[in-house]
Amino acid sequence: MLPRNEVALDDQWNVASLYKSHEEWKNDFESNFPSQKNLKWPEMAAFQGKLGSDLNTLKKALTFFLTIQRKIERLYTYSHLRHDEDITNDQYKIAHQKIMGLAQAFSSESSWFEPELLALPSEIIDAILQSPDLKEYRFYLEKILRMKSHTLSTENEMLLSLSEKALQVAQKTFSAINDADFKFGNAQNKHGEELPITHATFGLYIRSPDRILRENVFKNYHNTFLSYENTLCELLQGQVQKHLFNAKARKYNSCLKAALYPNNIDLSVYHSLIQAVNENLDTLHEYVNLRKEMLGLDQIHLYDMHVPITKEFDISLSYEEAESLIIESVAPLGNEYKNILYKGLKEDRWVDRYENKNKRSGAYSSGCYDSMPYILMNYKGILRDVFTLAHEAGHSMHSYLSHKHQPFHYGNYSIFLAEVASTFNEDLLTRLMLARSSNAQEKIFLINQKIEDIRATLFRQTMFAEFELMIHDSAENEIPLTPRFLKEKYLELNTRYFGPNVIIDPEIAIEWARIPHFYYNFYVYQYATGISASLALSDRVVNGGSQEREDYLSFLKGGSSKYPIELLKIAGVDMTTEEPVNQAIKKFRALVEELKLLTLERV
Repeated sequence: MLPRNEVALDDQWNVASLYKSHEEWKNDFESNFPSQKNLKWPEMAAFQGKLGSDLNTLKKALTFFLTIQRKIERLYTYSHLRHDEDITNDQYKIAHQKIMGLAQAFSSESSWFEPELLALPSEIIDAILQSPDLKEYRFYLEKILRMKSHTLSTENEMLLSLSEKALQVAQKTFSAINDADFKFGNAQNKHGEELPITHATFGLYIRSPDRILRENVFKNYHNTFLSYENTLCELLQGQVQKHLFNAKARKYNSCLKAALYPNNIDLSVYHSLIQAVNENLDTLHEYVNLRKEMLGLDQIHLYDMHVPITKEFDISLSYEEAESLIIESVAPLGNEYKNILYKGLKEDRWVDRYENKNKRSGAYSSGCYDSMPYILMNYKGILRDVFTLAHEAGHSMHSYLSHKHQPFHYGNYSIFLAEVASTFNEDLLTRLMLARSSNAQEKIFLINQKIEDIRATLFRQTMFAEFELMIHDSAENEIPLTPRFLKEKYLELNTRYFGPNVIIDPEIAIEWARIPHFYYNFYVYQYATGISASLALSDRVVNGGSQEREDYLSFLKGGSSKYPIELLKIAGVDMTTEEPVNQAIKKFRALVEELKLLTLERV
């Protein structure tokens, strides 16, 4: 892997469009937020105790609050992008820590705002919500007022904000040890060659037709985490205790309720997802058996779950080819959408393309209201990477359109909506590639890829959601989280989900220790609900007309101007019902049947 300073400019995201240099970032930081021992924002403090005096004062306070927040987000975006390019770079590590500290200070100094607003007499609150001068903030204020029973006194809100930096230690420590400190050694292939294991190459090797390599990399990779099981268990437990502390402090009866309530998501959405998937695990078991047959295996192991089932056929694309294919695939969303994506990928350098030494692993879409979208990739040329790029481009276009059509305070969409646009674009890519496929082998490959997408996003993430709920329930009931307890529970889940015909390799018991999303506070279930919504919406747009397309684009432009369930209804799907999840499972079942038929035809 190249060191960061040797990566070609065209392969880097254009962070310089935010700040031309670190020095420019530093000057902006210091000019906007000079070091002060006491209050950093005395202007904010000047509004305290006066929010109910008149509507104009409240509007000025809101404007000031959001202006500072916007500046901090811009500074934060630059620092975190630079940090992730090389997480060992001290200059950017310090910058990242400084802006995180500033954000915490702002949270502390403005922590009085919501309690004071909620303490106003009902007649004043009614006047605020009905005021034409505050119309642009009405839903923003309604969301604050809805949180009244879970908002504390000014003093206690300040204490909570002061605790946030300390409560980030578990997640930050996991990120540091996982992304920089772990050394996974090598894995031997069938020729006796030693191949180096990294996060990125693990994803590559586990798809290799060399079964000896797959087995060795699977075991060596997971055994690295196993050798640190006590440390990793304590870190995960620390994060769960953070969630439990915040839930109790804010008077929620569970961590799940605390995570879902702010976005007005009913608990039934989470529980019905788990129930629907568990009622249809036979569909997953049927696919696993088919995979076993197609690979010609006497026994199928977990390290056999990612290798392409067509030995004589695989698809790999250069990065430039992947970009062009993804841009073409979004044609059903109209020329404007397609042209914006073309410019972002081909001209404006939204993407940081390849792995380099000490670069953060994985992939994501980032950015802020005042920046272009940014996409982190570790592209290796396999088809999975092409779909990952399509996925992150979906996120980025969602952000682009939300920022363009909403004011700053509605510019960011909720996490519940995040995985809809991304998996929608993956489905469009699948449709294009299937329409172009020229032979049965290619169709088998692509259909299996789609099956794998749904398996990984609906079934696997729901399994993760079950595990996440279990560890939080355990903490709430004062059941200690020990390595043995976590491994046993995780092994039980894998056994149930994969079924009786799969060899559940013991190394999988430690997989919980390597999943960063378990630190994100009930994030993973939204992958499953997101793909369920996106598959329904993809069918609706592709099979519909201009109105269906505009409904979907209106959803992408909506930001957080309504609650997530309401925005999805605008797009054309109702997630308060079980129908979207059941339809996604039905589609999975139909794809498995189609794969069977194609296999028989080939024979």
